[in-house]
Amino acid sequence: MNEITKVIECPRDAWQGLPDFIPTELKAEYLRELVLAGFTHIDAVSFVSPKHVKQMADSEEVMARFNDSLSIDIDRPEIIGIVVNEKGLERALATPGVTTIGYPYSISAYFRRANANMSRDESRKLVEKLKKDAAAASRDLVIYISMAFGNPYDEPWGPELVHETLEWLKDIRVRTVSLADTVGTADAKLVGDLCREVKDHVAGIELGVHLHSRPENAEEKIMAAYEAGCRRFDSALTGLGGCPFAGDNLVGNIATEQVLAALKKAGADPGIEPERLTKILAMTNEIRVKYAHAPLLN
Repeated sequence: MNEITKVIECPRDAWQGLPDFIPTELKAEYLRELVLAGFTHIDAVSFVSPKHVKQMADSEEVMARFNDSLSIDIDRPEIIGIVVNEKGLERALATPGVTTIGYPYSISAYFRRANANMSRDESRKLVEKLKKDAAAASRDLVIYISMAFGNPYDEPWGPELVHETLEWLKDIRVRTVSLADTVGTADAKLVGDLCREVKDHVAGIELGVHLHSRPENAEEKIMAAYEAGCRRFDSALTGLGGCPFAGDNLVGNIATEQVLAALKKAGADPGIEPERLTKILAMTNEIRVKYAHAPLLN
């Protein structure tokens, strides 16, 4: 039996730091077009403070409009809603259509404070609550290990920090984990090496990567992760966006188009045909130009 390879489309990550607010109706329409294009796993919304991430202030309304837009004969996708605290968890669990809770657990103390204002112990207690409450509400949980490939803050880093984190997540029965290169500094060798090194620590865990990269280095990173056994890839169409709390050195998300091309070379089929992307790519370019003030991509 062929292994299932998943591509998780991440409009939430693409949009969250954009300077101009994307209208609610456009966000909902965009999510619908992703589903029609064949995406079955979407990192769609976050439930965070509108003071810090104004682009996500309308997540409940986006989901309501998105849910209403889907006809009854369309299979519902996995919809990931990101939270960073208990208030966000309450909002996510109260929002119909959100099937999976996502949480960025940072192994960098500096980034943990910048992103969620928590200590290590506070963050771990929150993850344990997320696991318990998500299970009680029949929702899934994905944990992102932020700064998994190192950090730009001169803090200690090594694979052992990732190993220890994965063992702890296994102990509390988290079953989906994504290694995040939050600032896009990892090269292909490091991506492949770390994915291979954690194999003994992820038995029973679906391991993914959430990589940021410049376009010229993206394919080799995807191939390195795939060859090391990773079968879950986060990306965003045209490579738009990235975490607004990661600092000035951030590079963008890996473009979904590059992920699909790389996986095709590797013989993997995530179930998304390139010809189905025409309309959603046009919408993405509209958002790039109008709301991100980014150049149009051909």
